[in-house]
Amino acid sequence: LCAIGQVELMDKWRAAFAKQNVHVAQLLFTKEDFEDYHHTLNMRNTLFTLVDEGVVPIINENDSVSFEEYSIGDNDNLSALTAILWSADLLILFSDIDGVYTDNPKTNPDASLVEEVKDIPELLKSITLGNTNSFGTGGIRTKIQAAEKVTKSGIPMILANSRHEKPLASLMDGSKKGTLFLADQNTSVPH
Repeated sequence: LCAIGQVELMDKWRAAFAKQNVHVAQLLFTKEDFEDYHHTLNMRNTLFTLVDEGVVPIINENDSVSFEEYSIGDNDNLSALTAILWSADLLILFSDIDGVYTDNPKTNPDASLVEEVKDIPELLKSITLGNTNSFGTGGIRTKIQAAEKVTKSGIPMILANSRHEKPLASLMDGSKKGTLFLADQNTSVPH
């Protein structure tokens, strides 16, 4: 059934980007793709070629061929793996929350936004994670896992709310806050 949904999803992406005269391409990755050198090389080359041609890659996990025990499982970690593959300067994850909180802001009015994270293990000691879907639809756990992946690879990450008006612009101009995960200074990503 996921193969049927992919067609509908891509139709929506195509229509949205067509309004700006921008073409899109669908790339479906599996966990195995990220673990095989030749696959990752082909994936990188495809990404760079598409962008060089002005095409926006729409990336998703290839759910129709992935099996549960060996899948990436969520878009947070998929985006982290893709950012590492791309040697990105920054990963921005948009969610339905403003960032990482000390506790669930939906149930605890005293929960405060953590604006900067230098050390993820220290962060985990100072916040309450709750259940698997804690604080958002993808779950704060997967967002922190994604941050851990990219920051260990020398890439900073921002977690911010996509439900604000003009979320990227408001994040960049400072009118809205998010959580910035600083890159590990002991590693670097070749650019």
